[in-house]
Amino acid sequence: MRALIAVLLAANLAAAVVAFKPFGGSAADMRRDEAALEAQLAQIQARVVTSRKLVDKVHIAREQGDRFLAKYFMDRRTTSSLVASELDRCATAAGIKPGAQSYAYEDIEGSNDLQMYTINAGFEGTYANLTKFVDLLDKSPLFLIIEDMQTAGVQNGQVVTVQLKIDTFVKDKPGATI
Repeated sequence: MRALIAVLLAANLAAAVVAFKPFGGSAADMRRDEAALEAQLAQIQARVVTSRKLVDKVHIAREQGDRFLAKYFMDRRTTSSLVASELDRCATAAGIKPGAQSYAYEDIEGSNDLQMYTINAGFEGTYANLTKFVDLLDKSPLFLIIEDMQTAGVQNGQVVTVQLKIDTFVKDKPGATI
């Protein structure tokens, strides 16, 4: 008898738990949970959209960077001859005399395949011709940066001697070194 009463009591307790607090929560609890999950889903979808926009911007930036490198950075194998011929072309067009020139490659920190190519070159000519020369260098299809310009003075009242330090950039293709 006691065992039967204990079983019935346990069954009543189980029925009361199910009746008053269902195992998934009440309908109001489920609506609150659904609303919270929908808000969380909306936030995640917004983050996905933002992430996709960021990925698209990264792809565009990479493409633009690659185009910039292809357009303005020269191949190391041809840099010396291209720069020398461009300096000679500009000097001839401006009517000035080229002087001594020296060239040096410097590694760019943080890059394995990019280098800066520095040209130290002297030129002689009139002030007007040197101005024209600088203008021609500025409009050159090569990416030449005049880093420093020093005059050695005026000779014969007309001729100016100038020492230029010109920088350009080189992309060294892996395996292309000799």
